[in-house]
Amino acid sequence: DVIAGFLYAILILVVFHPVVDLIDNFNLTYKYAPLIIIRTAFEMTAVEKIEEQLASLRIAKRSTLSEEPAYLLDIDVSKPAQSESSRFVAVSCSNKSIRVYNRETLNFLREYSSRPGILNGVRFAHACDSIVFSACSDGTVKCWDIRVATQKAVQVFSGYPSNLFISFDINCSDLIICAGTEKVEKDTFLVFWDARGITDCASATKEPLGVYSESHNDDITKICFHPIEPNLVVSGSTDGLVNVFDINKDNEDDALISTCNSDSSVSFIGWSGKDYKQVYCMTHDEGFCWWDIAQLDTEEPITLLHVLDVRDTVCIENDSLHYLVGGLYHEKADKLFLIGGTSTGNIHLISCSTEGLSLVGTLCGGHSATVRSFCWNLTDESLLTGGEDAQLLLWKPGAVERSLAKKASMKIASSVQKRVRVHNSSLKSRKK
Repeated sequence: DVIAGFLYAILILVVFHPVVDLIDNFNLTYKYAPLIIIRTAFEMTAVEKIEEQLASLRIAKRSTLSEEPAYLLDIDVSKPAQSESSRFVAVSCSNKSIRVYNRETLNFLREYSSRPGILNGVRFAHACDSIVFSACSDGTVKCWDIRVATQKAVQVFSGYPSNLFISFDINCSDLIICAGTEKVEKDTFLVFWDARGITDCASATKEPLGVYSESHNDDITKICFHPIEPNLVVSGSTDGLVNVFDINKDNEDDALISTCNSDSSVSFIGWSGKDYKQVYCMTHDEGFCWWDIAQLDTEEPITLLHVLDVRDTVCIENDSLHYLVGGLYHEKADKLFLIGGTSTGNIHLISCSTEGLSLVGTLCGGHSATVRSFCWNLTDESLLTGGEDAQLLLWKPGAVERSLAKKASMKIASSVQKRVRVHNSSLKSRKK
């Protein structure tokens, strides 16, 4: 027994020796070593499981083509009420309309038109899943109620005379709407409204609470409120800047928490990380930047990763990466993923870490042209995608498409005057 105990002690020392050294450096006790190893293994397994699910996504449903095919530029799903699942999908289209579909069947339900204005973006309210918004080039943010038969907006948030809105978002408490403008002469604005009363569908025109006018000097292409902190918002612009604001502050100077420079025109922004303390962006020349805002008050660098051109970085066997669509942060795995694709409709899922980017998997056989929009649903690990082939697809892990309808192989002839994104390999970075 003494000899067996001695041998066991040696075995433990050999196996855990590196861990013991590490623990010594941090003044921890030896008894935590097995716990650290088990926890690390668990975290790796969680990430690998999520990557497996993403790689196993297959087409579950496909919407039928409408009589007037159009590019599908933005997608949002209604927020589930308590234990219920999302009921609706809203899609912003290049023909100046918003189309609403059933979330599970992708059956068409309603259509709203902004003619002659152009719609930019689409968002559901958080507290009421029948309320949907979109910014409009006529200087308004319009609100529609799916429960109401009328095709007219039930509420209009009006900007100032020169405003032409190209981006917007509503905060997580449904209290504040913010919209970004195109540059007119020398002016570009972030405009804010009080959104209270939207769930009551009070038909009225609301005037702005105020504006921020000093933090950007070119078109504000993207706005994204923090997922859980209603007072935080990030904005991106063609001036290359990504600004984080705390709108609870009294003035714009105090509200500006951080300014990050992407060195190029911003095409997409989002929040990531534990408690969403990180910000990332993509650029119109397919660059990627990732910052840790939690490091602002420390001496640590806030830049986690900066890739000038993702197309040159991600290795894809027997295929290529032509463009980036956006990003998605997976809370369970604490992992950021990017979505990109090819002009023929393939979708690439890319894993993001501080060490770099790597391919997780490719979704084939769905779209036949450039994918322009997506929406990730954590509830059932599903993915919605829309593209220039006018198709709206629902992807689920291990799904089997039961539709007998033939897949559309057409690419819509573009008459898009419309603020649609152009992916150009020769586009050069625009520096401030």
